[in-house]
Amino acid sequence: MKKLVLMFAAATLAVSASAQTVSESKTFDNFYIGINGGVATKTTGHKWLSDLNPNAGLRIGRNFTPVFGLAIEGNAYFSNKPWSSTGTVVRAINTQLLGTVNLSNWFGGYLGEPRVFEVSALYGLGWGHVFNNTDATTPDRMTSKAAIDFTFNLGKNKAWQIYIEPSINFAFLGQSSDAKLAGAQYGYKAYSNDFQPAYNIHNSYVQLNAGIVYKFKNSNGTHNFTIVTPRDQAEIDALNAQINELRNRKPEVITKEVVKEVPTVKEFTVSDLVFVTFAQGKYDLTNDAKAALDNIKAGSHVQVVGTASPEGSVELNQRLSENRAKVVADYLSNRGVIIDEATGKGVQGTTSNRLAVVYVK
Repeated sequence: MKKLVLMFAAATLAVSASAQTVSESKTFDNFYIGINGGVATKTTGHKWLSDLNPNAGLRIGRNFTPVFGLAIEGNAYFSNKPWSSTGTVVRAINTQLLGTVNLSNWFGGYLGEPRVFEVSALYGLGWGHVFNNTDATTPDRMTSKAAIDFTFNLGKNKAWQIYIEPSINFAFLGQSSDAKLAGAQYGYKAYSNDFQPAYNIHNSYVQLNAGIVYKFKNSNGTHNFTIVTPRDQAEIDALNAQINELRNRKPEVITKEVVKEVPTVKEFTVSDLVFVTFAQGKYDLTNDAKAALDNIKAGSHVQVVGTASPEGSVELNQRLSENRAKVVADYLSNRGVIIDEATGKGVQGTTSNRLAVVYVK
């Protein structure tokens, strides 16, 4: 019991540590759905890899952190081998609640988006049912599964996964009411004593499945967790000071250092620039941002440049800067402002430039 409590405490600390590195996860974020299929065979009592039993299943789950998650999985088994026929198309079903641990993120850290290849461990308990079972004492059984997933994350947004999963599955049968029947059916004593569940290799089967998973889009517009670096008030004040210092520079300095990214614009003054700031990993317009943009008159020609801070991957920051430029351009366009160009420039420099700069002609 003491070991169990210590293990639970360690897992809780690990969850807390992981949760501090990523953005807030809302109730319906980080859900996924997948299908899988493969073959299973009894671990003992017959020729290895003979009497293969095909199966197919559905998995629905949620990742609570980049490391830990939960999933519900149900599989149907279609062959009667190596047992006698039940007379049904589906011989048995097995439904389980699985805990998932992303070993790649646990030991290697989460990098802001999933790796192309990851390894995860799964373990859980469930319920199995054999249809038309002639032994009325054991049609329903407690089950357990332990598995390793070798996963590939695919697509531009890493929204799809394919995985290969070897596993071992146990059925907890308890003491048979007829030892002779058990011996005749299985050829050995496959039951535990005193009606107590036990992991018995004779009551298990090994399984090899492959599956495909789709991760639903989250409230932040991505399909995965995003990293958040905590900011203290001193850093926020420093960023505000940097923005104010940029506003107060002479027009020719601003033209040389900022507008050089927009070659079609030759010269600007401070009053021609509107700065829109964003929260880390976000591209939603705040009320203050909308109020600043409302000062740009309808019919004006503008150019919009979006930027991002250095945290996260190059691909993620480039996409984030483009989204910031686009949301500003869409807001202005709806107000009658003419958008000459809206581009994302990714990370500009080494500071936390989570901005969209609007150049008003």
